[in-house]
Amino acid sequence: MKGGRHVFRWCPHCRTEMARRTEGGELRPVCPSCGFVQYLNPAPGAGVILLREDRVCLVRRKFEPRAGQWSLPTGFMEWDETSGETAVREAREETGLEVELTGLHAVESGILPPDIPVLVVFYRARETGGLLVAGDDAADVGFYRPDEPPGPVAFAAHRLVLARLAEELNRKGTGDHG
Repeated sequence: MKGGRHVFRWCPHCRTEMARRTEGGELRPVCPSCGFVQYLNPAPGAGVILLREDRVCLVRRKFEPRAGQWSLPTGFMEWDETSGETAVREAREETGLEVELTGLHAVESGILPPDIPVLVVFYRARETGGLLVAGDDAADVGFYRPDEPPGPVAFAAHRLVLARLAEELNRKGTGDHG
């Protein structure tokens, strides 16, 4: 079992102690009583790439994991949301800004400490209203050059997106559009 992450000891359906069995080529937790299989799927999230000229919106995390470090406005999907709705909601909750999505930017996977696998859909967005203010689980918010964040960037997927964005902006700034 890959890393043994989030393995149930007891079946969430019938409370029988879980066993292990190969399902779909992987050793997985399986209930010997009711047959429930625990698949270790990533948690989906979404966020925004919001630019003001050559600066991107970043939020400083108020809570763990990685409190005090910086990230793009991002969060987990709710059951009744699309990934786009999640991105718009998280932007509003964390930055105070209303946004409109303008396109898909990237889809990245990673691990949210300590060991939650995630899949994050990043959208490009433009401001449509609101007032820039740290809210929800953000301790601070601002616009910064993607290659010069104000402090450590909390997550590898965010660092990757910011590095690519910096390259893109640098190409545009030098007139190299190829």
